[in-house]
Amino acid sequence: MKTRMMAAALAATFFSSISGAQTADPRPGYHFAPARNWMNDPNGLVYYDGEYHLFYQYNPHGDRWGHMSWGHAVSRDLVTWTELPVALPETEVMAFSGSAVIDWKNASGLGRGGKPAMLAFYTGFDPKTKNQSQYLAYSNDRGRTFKPYGKVLDIGSTEFRDPKVFWHEPSKRWVMLTVKAVENRLSIYTSTDLRRWTHASDFGPTGARGKNWECPDLFELPVKGGRAGEKRWVLGINLGDNGVAGGSGGQYFVGDFDGTTFKLDPSWGAEPQWMDHGADFYAAVSWNDLPKTDPRRIWIGWANDWRYANNIPTYPSRGLMSLPRTVELTRTSAGYRILQAPVREVEKLRTAHRAAADLELGTMPIALPVDGAKTESVFEIDTKAASQVTIALTDELGYQTLIGVNPGVGEVFVDRTRSGPHFHDAFPDRHIAPVELGSGKVRLHVFVDESIVEVYINDGAKVITDRFFRGGKSLLWSASALGKATIRKLDSWKLAAPSR
Repeated sequence: MKTRMMAAALAATFFSSISGAQTADPRPGYHFAPARNWMNDPNGLVYYDGEYHLFYQYNPHGDRWGHMSWGHAVSRDLVTWTELPVALPETEVMAFSGSAVIDWKNASGLGRGGKPAMLAFYTGFDPKTKNQSQYLAYSNDRGRTFKPYGKVLDIGSTEFRDPKVFWHEPSKRWVMLTVKAVENRLSIYTSTDLRRWTHASDFGPTGARGKNWECPDLFELPVKGGRAGEKRWVLGINLGDNGVAGGSGGQYFVGDFDGTTFKLDPSWGAEPQWMDHGADFYAAVSWNDLPKTDPRRIWIGWANDWRYANNIPTYPSRGLMSLPRTVELTRTSAGYRILQAPVREVEKLRTAHRAAADLELGTMPIALPVDGAKTESVFEIDTKAASQVTIALTDELGYQTLIGVNPGVGEVFVDRTRSGPHFHDAFPDRHIAPVELGSGKVRLHVFVDESIVEVYINDGAKVITDRFFRGGKSLLWSASALGKATIRKLDSWKLAAPSR
């Protein structure tokens, strides 16, 4: 839904032919992707009546950005997704990013038959005036169809978007987060009826800044390792560029929220804190209305980067989501930090377990018992005196994606400088997560799914998410070291693609 992409995207055909770098890349097995066409930001994440709803930015007419509408998929377990018809089609306005809530107390008056309505808030982009304002649509049939309510918030801006709505229990009000994108500013609004909204406060600019801020989220978490009963609010802000890997990315802040104003914790420093250190985790937002029996905070991100998103070599679809992730907050010696982990439901996909122990590594690569391109693997590595430890994913044409550890400088990296045929100058790169490696030991939880790798480092203290594109069908795993190192333990599973 990015404004800066409009001119180029609208100038291109929305029905692109299979040519150049485009390939019939295998559809990912356990990451969600639509069967066809373009997808970007996750939208409208909400749980209702046993279903997790994943709406998303979608072009029903082609595999590049344009004609923005809300695509729709549902799941009962966060891993098996059923793609449904378009939920919010383009009308006189494009349906840009937003959120969804369940109006349990019928504050909007839009519920029917004693059942709450599902309300979808989205930015309506008028291609004639370029105005961006916030719209409401509602559903009385579990999100299968939506009726337009209309515009609910308009400040006369061409850069005002991405409403995230949630209920704030202490103040007994609904809260809407929006961004004044090019100002790098968050604007907070409140309402009692979900139809009339009052400006409450602004936050920013601060932290990392770029051409725009986008896709905000705000939620409260208990603090692991904190004082008894301690909680803090986590504010997520995504950037269209100037992220940690150079392109789009997400940062977060920790502080307090009273229903009106978000205030940074006094201990929060000036250094940006990043959701993910790879190039391909963007627009992350979390689910609303998880059942009371499930205390988790779960978010998901678009696994792509605005620098090359229109050019990734896949067909007939472009775009996929990360794994859904739990988000926790911990107190470290450096301050408050988030921890991320793939949702536990992914474990139900495990098959064909392989294991190894005490694999001694040197300069000659050794084969690893990891089978193919739809896998989950856990590596417990003792780097010893090695200056580098590398896990290589190699196809039969010699293209390689590297996952590595440099203990001397305290970093884990993904190197995709040789990951498949060239299709965009911004793609070949090496992405680094700084990691404390004083003991020389590191735990890597690695998910690979055809064209995406997610590396969770030391129980999710850092994450690297990167796309990669092979030139061949096979994927062989090996490991080596500059010096001597040991893989103390390796567990790996093939992950069965869930039925769709």
